[in-house]
Amino acid sequence: MSLLESPSFETISSAIKSTTHPDRSYVLALTSLGNYYVSSASAPSNAIHLFDKSSLKCVQTLKGHQNATTALRTVRGIGGSDRHTLLSAGKDGCVITWDERSGAPTTQMTTSGRSRTVLSCDASHDGLTVAAGTDLQKEDAFILYWDPRKPAVPLRIHGSTHSDDITAVHFLKNSPSPTSGQILLSASTDGLVSTSNSAEDDEDEAVLNVGSWGCSISQAGWIRGSSANRVWAASDMETFSCWSNELDMLQNCDIRHPSVHTHGRTWVTDYMITCHNTKRFDSNLAVFVGSNEGDVALLSSSNVSDSSAPWTINSVWANGHSGVVRSVFWDENHEILVTGGEDSKISAWRCPIPGQFSGFDKSARDENAMDMDSAILKRERDDEMDISESEPEPKKVKRQS
Repeated sequence: MSLLESPSFETISSAIKSTTHPDRSYVLALTSLGNYYVSSASAPSNAIHLFDKSSLKCVQTLKGHQNATTALRTVRGIGGSDRHTLLSAGKDGCVITWDERSGAPTTQMTTSGRSRTVLSCDASHDGLTVAAGTDLQKEDAFILYWDPRKPAVPLRIHGSTHSDDITAVHFLKNSPSPTSGQILLSASTDGLVSTSNSAEDDEDEAVLNVGSWGCSISQAGWIRGSSANRVWAASDMETFSCWSNELDMLQNCDIRHPSVHTHGRTWVTDYMITCHNTKRFDSNLAVFVGSNEGDVALLSSSNVSDSSAPWTINSVWANGHSGVVRSVFWDENHEILVTGGEDSKISAWRCPIPGQFSGFDKSARDENAMDMDSAILKRERDDEMDISESEPEPKKVKRQS
């Protein structure tokens, strides 16, 4: 597999601003809510911290979950409201929506019967269904569905879709069809990716498609395209795969293999961090990878469905962390990349849109990016992108909590 250098490639060696978790814990996940970047902390803190976007000062701390906060995302319109809301899950068996203004939960959904660790969660585009995936206990791992307006008891429970920890659940967002918005993607350490109709009570009828990878899946998500939706997945062994809408495997590769050793520059991937849906690339997918030294790179492919298509390295962010980077959040509206690592640091970086600075003076773009207090970072422009895709990875070979 080849890794080409983008014509607009740049190494960015200085963060605009950096801060640390107040409790010095790992940064497990990052997302955005209004004027804040939001992070979840590792045990024993388990807290959720809100940082002002312009200063990176911590302005609010939510208590998070007992034992561990396992998932954190931003969702729109929970229970029919028109606000963006923080949604989190934890080992305490709860899925919680938060009021960031008061710092208190607004809705708390719990697993029925004995408490189960919840590893993943999401809300449908209309906000009327919340889904969560549990760990394996005895012989069962469940996908749970709630109506957040009636959170006391799950609407339905599906227990045979997966046979091991359910590490990812994602509703199909921004679909023109109302019924398509009911489709839930799930992935598990049992090696399966699955799509289900979340509105179907009968689980045998609910499962739409199943794909088998044969390895433990740590992450997965939708690739939303103009013509067809696809699915990406990542394994605990740092492999990457792409699947059709019907979950036929289109590509399976070791994301560590594409590397650069030219012109005095070297990049070698040690692990995959996450993927991000974007219209900036032909494939609609940005792949963020990291090195054990704490550097981050943005990779893309002209066609993630084609295993023969070359990969491109677009940017490297260097010298910001002293160890493994656990999470990234690409704030495309503001051209900022936020990174969080095992060193407890959160850094905000200039994130040039690939190709946009060709022929521009570098000093001018550095100056434009350095003012974190400028109006561009204070306005929040909501668009139709799903900004919620940021979850801590439950299992990683190189990442021990």
